[in-house]
Amino acid sequence: MTSVAIDQRGDGSALERPLLELVGVRAGYGSIEVLHGVDLQVPAGAVVALLGPNGGGKTTTLKTCAGLVPLTGGELRIAGRVVDGVTATQLARLGVCSIPEGRGIFANLSVRENLWVATGTGASLAAVEEAAYTRFPILGQRRTQLAGTLSGGEQQMLALSRAIGTNPTLLLLDELSLGLAPLIVSQMYDTVGELAAQGLSLLPIAHSAAIMLHGRIVRVGTPSEIKEELSTHYLGG
Repeated sequence: MTSVAIDQRGDGSALERPLLELVGVRAGYGSIEVLHGVDLQVPAGAVVALLGPNGGGKTTTLKTCAGLVPLTGGELRIAGRVVDGVTATQLARLGVCSIPEGRGIFANLSVRENLWVATGTGASLAAVEEAAYTRFPILGQRRTQLAGTLSGGEQQMLALSRAIGTNPTLLLLDELSLGLAPLIVSQMYDTVGELAAQGLSLLPIAHSAAIMLHGRIVRVGTPSEIKEELSTHYLGG
């Protein structure tokens, strides 16, 4: 399951338009087109799940939103602003933050050094550490440990803490619970719920969901509305 998460900062800005919008987006790798005209909207403050089988285009969609895969057609908009051709670095400065599948931590750096990376956006290390260790006390106990020696759950906690420490406007999560033990997944989702209550909306506490097949969005609705399609197309039922 791939997730798209939006942080609405509560200042009333951009409430009249989707915070994230893909309009007829086409993208791919070289001559291989993966996205064939994707249309998707995520209103400010909303939580949208992007679901579908492997190879459906979910990760490519997130990479396109993060500026890692260039558009070959259509428009990508952030709060109504067309950002086609903007680099990943420029999008990061606009507040777009992505946690890729596999977590994306720096294995050869300590926990504290990984959190220090988040200070590049202007946050202080003390503030980033306080937020991380308050949410995940185990990280405080491991602060001098190399990140690559952490458990999978602890690495995901670190990745999420580092991302949130950047105070993102738009947070993209790819496979938040992949490969984690059920107890850790439950803890991650509890944390996600707390963040949503504080204004940072994260999947999988989804208000709506979209099913993606063969590089196209084929259905959008509430999780309950698309339950049957989800079973048929995603779970193979």
